Amino acid sequence: MSRTNFDMLLEAGCHFGHLKRKWNPSMAPYIFMERNGIHIIDLHKTVAKVDEAAEALKQIAKSGKKVLFVATKKQAKQIVADRAASVNMPYVIERWPGGMLTNFPTIRKAVKKMTTIDKLTSDGTYSNLSKREVLQISRQRAKLDKTLGSIADLTRLPSALFIVDVMKENIAVREANRLGIPVFAIVDTNSDPSNIDFVIPANDDATKSIEVILEACCMAMQEGLEERKAEKVDLEVAGEASASKGKKRPAKARLDKSDEEAINAAKAAAFLKEDEEA
Repeated sequence: MSRTNFDMLLEAGCHFGHLKRKWNPSMAPYIFMERNGIHIIDLHKTVAKVDEAAEALKQIAKSGKKVLFVATKKQAKQIVADRAASVNMPYVIERWPGGMLTNFPTIRKAVKKMTTIDKLTSDGTYSNLSKREVLQISRQRAKLDKTLGSIADLTRLPSALFIVDVMKENIAVREANRLGIPVFAIVDTNSDPSNIDFVIPANDDATKSIEVILEACCMAMQEGLEERKAEKVDLEVAGEASASKGKKRPAKARLDKSDEEAINAAKAAAFLKEDEEA
């Protein structure tokens, strides 16, 4: 069953590309026609590509790995933040911190700095500082939180990136390519799809278009997370069952040598008695 359909994408305006003079020839396979100087994207291909990407994202989520969502353009920010948070995935919506992937340890240090500031607040160190120092630290915390707060839980490199507008986020694409991290992206007619592993040809400027595609992909990821949860429960149940099955029966108490001799003597006496009676 398809996760989107032609009419849904048409209604959301996913078919509107850019002006013909702004096109990237590499997008030719995904362009259906040109109307009034604007390229129209072939939505049948978009439906197929959304399904392909959603299935791959589902498998990533099912294996317990992280997908980093990236969208710093105004119309995509809030949608990406909401959808990524709904599937408990990290996201970047303010500004791409240069070297976030290629220089990941430094980014982690900045995230740890936030944790250190939080500790200062909770353990009462603030009370020993002047008002000016407290203000400076609070401002630093707010600045860090704005750019890195959404990736605070990202303790290792993500397994994939999901990008809205590959031209605007070209640094993120280059970093991911350099490290061999697969890239999923909504690609418009003015962009180059050659560096993208999972191309979703669609309008990357309309809020509705971005929302429809993200909804389909995040629903697939939610399914993957639920399947992972169900499998974990099944494994636990199976583990408990095998543990109870494998419980050894209490071994018979070993007899002392003297006890054994007494039993043997009793058996011999009984045998002799039977012999005499016979």
